[in-house]
Amino acid sequence: MIIDVMTLFPEMCEVFLSESIIGRARKKGILTIQCHQIRDFGLGRHKRVDDTPYGGGKGMLMLAEPIYKCFENICNIRKTKPLIIYMSPKGKTFNQKIAKDLSHYENIAVLCGHYEGIDQRIIEEIVDLEISIGDYVLTGGEIPGLVLIDAVSRLVPGVLSDSICFEEESHYKDLLEYPQYTKPNIWRGKSVPAVLLSGHHANIEKWKKEQSLNETIKRRPDIIMNIEKNNFQI
Repeated sequence: MIIDVMTLFPEMCEVFLSESIIGRARKKGILTIQCHQIRDFGLGRHKRVDDTPYGGGKGMLMLAEPIYKCFENICNIRKTKPLIIYMSPKGKTFNQKIAKDLSHYENIAVLCGHYEGIDQRIIEEIVDLEISIGDYVLTGGEIPGLVLIDAVSRLVPGVLSDSICFEEESHYKDLLEYPQYTKPNIWRGKSVPAVLLSGHHANIEKWKKEQSLNETIKRRPDIIMNIEKNNFQI
C-alpha cells in the first residue's frame, strides 16, 4: 500500500511513522509512506502558503495553489490520482469500518490542513473524502492524519503478524474486545478467570464472545444494534 501525506510538518509525521509496527512495515516494503512538504510549492520567494480569508475573520487560510501543486507532484510520482482524504472537523466520523474500506486501496493521500483550514475550492477540486476523528478541533490535521494512517496501515496484509491480531479487537466486528490477562495467574489476590486456564478451547471461545457482548452492552449500548447485521452468535 502507498500512502502520501501532504503537510506543512513532514518531520513531525516522520517521527511517528518511522517507529514501531508502521516503521518496520515501511522497512520491509509492505508500506510505502512518503511525506510531502506543501511549503516546497509555496508562492514567491518566501514560499507563502497562507493568506487572510475573504469576508474577514481571524486567522489565516491555506492557499489553494500550493496544495494543488503538491497534489500534482504526487500524481506525477504515482502515475495516477490517489484517493485524496482531507482531515476535517466537518468530515465523516472515522471508525473501524472506514479503516477497513481504506485498507483495500492501493494508494491514498492524506491532506493535513493548518491555521484556520484551507480554501474551499481546493477541497472541491481534488478531495474525495473528508474525515474527522471526533467532535473537537486540533491545531492541525497532522495528528488526525496519523491516527487514520495507523488504523488503516495495521489492516494491510503483512503489517501485523497475523490477521487474528486485529480480527478479535474492539470494533472490528462491531463489538468491544473481551478482557485479557497474562502471567501471573494470581496478582495481588485477583485471579485470572478459571476458563482461560482450562485448556478447553470451545469453552474459552464461548467465554470470549460472551464477554465481548457484555462489555459492549455495558460500555457502548449504542453499537449493539450492529450485532445482528454481522450475524454475531454466542
